[in-house]
Amino acid sequence: MIFSTFSFLLLFLPAVFLAYTLALRSERVRTAKSVLVVASLFFYWVGSGAFFGWFVASVLFNYVLGRRLSLLRERGAARAARLVLTLGIVGNVTLLGYYKYANFTIFNLNMMFDLEMTYLYIVLPIGISFFTFQLIAYLVDSYRGLTSHYGLLDYLLFITFFPQLVVGPIVHHNDVVPQYQEMGRKTQRSSSIALGLFLFSVGCAKKLLLADPLTRWAQEGFDHTELLSMVEAWAASVSYTLSYYFDLSGYADMAIGLGLLFGISLPINFNSPYKARNFADYWQRWHITLSRFLGDYVFRSIYKKGGGSALFYVAIMGTFLVSGFWHGAGWTFVVWGVVNGVFVAMSHAMQRREWALPLPLAWGLTFLGVVGVRVLFVSSSFGDASDVFVAAFDWSSFSLSGHTYLAIKQPAYMLAGLAIVFLLPNSNRLRERFRPDWRHALVTAGLMLACLFDMSRPMDFLYFQF
Repeated sequence: MIFSTFSFLLLFLPAVFLAYTLALRSERVRTAKSVLVVASLFFYWVGSGAFFGWFVASVLFNYVLGRRLSLLRERGAARAARLVLTLGIVGNVTLLGYYKYANFTIFNLNMMFDLEMTYLYIVLPIGISFFTFQLIAYLVDSYRGLTSHYGLLDYLLFITFFPQLVVGPIVHHNDVVPQYQEMGRKTQRSSSIALGLFLFSVGCAKKLLLADPLTRWAQEGFDHTELLSMVEAWAASVSYTLSYYFDLSGYADMAIGLGLLFGISLPINFNSPYKARNFADYWQRWHITLSRFLGDYVFRSIYKKGGGSALFYVAIMGTFLVSGFWHGAGWTFVVWGVVNGVFVAMSHAMQRREWALPLPLAWGLTFLGVVGVRVLFVSSSFGDASDVFVAAFDWSSFSLSGHTYLAIKQPAYMLAGLAIVFLLPNSNRLRERFRPDWRHALVTAGLMLACLFDMSRPMDFLYFQF
């Protein structure tokens, strides 16, 4: 189920909100939580198909292991706890690996050993990469003794809460479980609901009015990379760079807005990443919750304070290698992770030596780097990526396109997108400035009305494939 659809907005959301509100105002807190859990499971069942049973089994399996880890921690049984933690991590990674990397493994075995192994028919379950990270974080923190007081209902709500279940933000249990535990002690505030509706409308507009058309035009170019002219190569590359931001940050805005409707504050996930002056800064602004997870559970597992510069850079490369594998089953994603790691390592090396480029030059080089790694990210093969890079600097093919969308519509959308990301306040600033007044009500209504007129052919969110 997609947020930007009539069925979600006109049927699912009103029904869940009404049932939740009635239960909470009747002081039936467990019923209110149960409403959200059942609604979230239904939400996932609609989009997950046959994987739904595995999802429920995985969620319950990890809860049992988490409780066991907490008990072993209290008893001081460190060795047994390590074994249980290892079992949990291996189980989660195995499930993710089968659905996401089985055919990638078969492809590489066939190539390396000249085999003819048959590929498996596997449909990637939506959100598996996101909730797998949350489950692993829960197990690790249970091993550390940080989750012993979590009940089953709060745990289920932490994992399944439908606004962030499929594409994030990747929520740490400490972000939300304390809020669930306080649910009965605070009332729904009209100002929070108004802010939630406003943020949802902003995110929906990002998705439908900007991301979707830019994605369609960009994909048109990347479907025929061998035919791209210089203008078309740059237009497709920049369009994808913008569409990924508006698509994913739009989802985050909608998720945060939906959370606020139910009195739950979800963490921010973007902070004007294209204003970054280097790649270290960029990754502190882009998909913030993913960067936090990788920093807490991968980088810090490799590097400890005082470990020396060499280990520090090894930890950076290891972290981005994991990030590359997490994003997709393909060597282009692995190389994408390595390139990002190199750029981040270079940024830290310059900072340590107190080297600083002039801001316009630093920003320009960073943005060009972001466009370049996006090309690698969205290309189906190294050959396609090479075609785009070659065309982008082939002055002999410099010509205006005969395509109407590229001659008129696409440049207008690109300019609008660039103006928004560089000149206008981001969603975090809009949230800080929000007041539940008639002006914001008009903006909310106007954006939602524009979205409703463009909701007849919604596209999946780009990160559904991860």
